[in-house]
Amino acid sequence: MSKPLTIGILISPGYSVCDIVGPQTVFGIQPGTNLHLLWRDLEPVTGFPTFPTVPTTSFADCPEELDVLAVGAIMPDVLADPEVIEFFGNAARRAEHVIAVCAGTILAGVAGLLDGRRATTNFHILDQLPRFGATPVEGGEVVRDGNIWTAGPASGSYEAALMVLAELRGVEVARRTELDIEYAPHPPFGTGSPALAGPDLTRASREAFAPFSEVCRTVLDRIWKPPATV
Repeated sequence: MSKPLTIGILISPGYSVCDIVGPQTVFGIQPGTNLHLLWRDLEPVTGFPTFPTVPTTSFADCPEELDVLAVGAIMPDVLADPEVIEFFGNAARRAEHVIAVCAGTILAGVAGLLDGRRATTNFHILDQLPRFGATPVEGGEVVRDGNIWTAGPASGSYEAALMVLAELRGVEVARRTELDIEYAPHPPFGTGSPALAGPDLTRASREAFAPFSEVCRTVLDRIWKPPATV
């Protein structure tokens, strides 16, 4: 009998709900899982789009050893919070696996986890990954480098979680879980990546997300300084 999984998922005011639903579901339905929704305190937060959420575990009470630490996109002000960066970096270095989805990959970079690694994120901010010494990977697939798993939003959260579950519990358990949750995407329009959507729709999406992307870049310009080379 395998020991129960201990899973930590970072949430915060404005966190992206679609980015953490995959890990929350895939790991949460495993027998005996201890699943922790992590935030600095236990006061309710509201995810995006509007999704009131109550944290279950404070940073101070986070288990020392996590089988998985997961994070999705967070708001730029949270990304710049030294307490969040310190907590995530320390917890990630103790975790067996780290899943960073969408702009959650940026937090992994700020926490110093991506130097020399291949990684991906949502296409709107993929160009920011070299700041952290990472090699950006296009294409929308889950990217694994060591124990760090990065992915784009939404479906990427499920795929990364299923792949990590296969590492922790074996392929047969992961295959069964994929069936249990009937994870078999059928995108109705086939426009879920720049390559599929084409230049006009991709341009429109970039323009729509430009305010967030620009704020993210501005925050990184302010808080991120590459480690000094010797």
